[in-house]
Amino acid sequence: MSVETRTKRITAPEIASRKGATPIVALTAYTAPMAAMVDAHADVILVGDSLGMVIHGLSSTVGVTMEMMILHGQAVVRGSRRALVVIDMPFGSYEESPEQAFRNAARLMAETGAGAVKLEGGSRMAPTIRFLAERGIPVMGHVGLLPQATHTLGGFKTQGRDTESWPRHMQDAVDVAEAGAFAIVVEGVVEPLAIRMTEAVAVPTIGIGASARCDGQILVLDDMLGLSARVPRFVRTFADLGAQADRAIADYAAAVRERSFPDEANVYR
Repeated sequence: MSVETRTKRITAPEIASRKGATPIVALTAYTAPMAAMVDAHADVILVGDSLGMVIHGLSSTVGVTMEMMILHGQAVVRGSRRALVVIDMPFGSYEESPEQAFRNAARLMAETGAGAVKLEGGSRMAPTIRFLAERGIPVMGHVGLLPQATHTLGGFKTQGRDTESWPRHMQDAVDVAEAGAFAIVVEGVVEPLAIRMTEAVAVPTIGIGASARCDGQILVLDDMLGLSARVPRFVRTFADLGAQADRAIADYAAAVRERSFPDEANVYR
């Protein structure tokens, strides 16, 4: 019996049942080795379209393709055993129509083995979320700050600083939940609004730049490990691996130049 067969993955309904219970731990991962490390501790691994910026050096997530998401999704599924793997639907793969969204969501799940997809958008995407959910596609919603919409938002701006916008954000969360999303990422909103959104919906909210009172939290793995040059205010750096890597690379370069590497322990006789 294979390890994959013996290990039971967390499912979307299990995550949905965690509303108000033990907080959901979620992190991004884009490669098999990192997925294996995250898998030991997280409930959800998100193959985020942030990979465009983190891995491929793009200036935003808009240029991420289906092929990129599939390639990294396959790696993450191979590298993990237990966590629910959720894969982002990239910009342009779902906005046109519910039918387009279904074709691409089905392809992402079939070709990667992921257990769910995530798409951005509030009330306007509710019909699409309902269409997918009714056809067997588990959907994680995403409201608040929408990275794929930064061109129309004017950048990565905190949402809800003006209370006049709160009813719109609240309605987004309610409509996404009622459409059938099993969980909702709440990104970049002021804390009082995030708390109200969490209280207003029957499914778990997963905060990023929101509130500790959300039903779970997610961060970009590279940000919290200190591997990113700049991180938003809401990120806590739990390790400084970037500085450690820089020192290690500098030590290696020096050892090569002074011919102290390789030494007797590193060569064959």
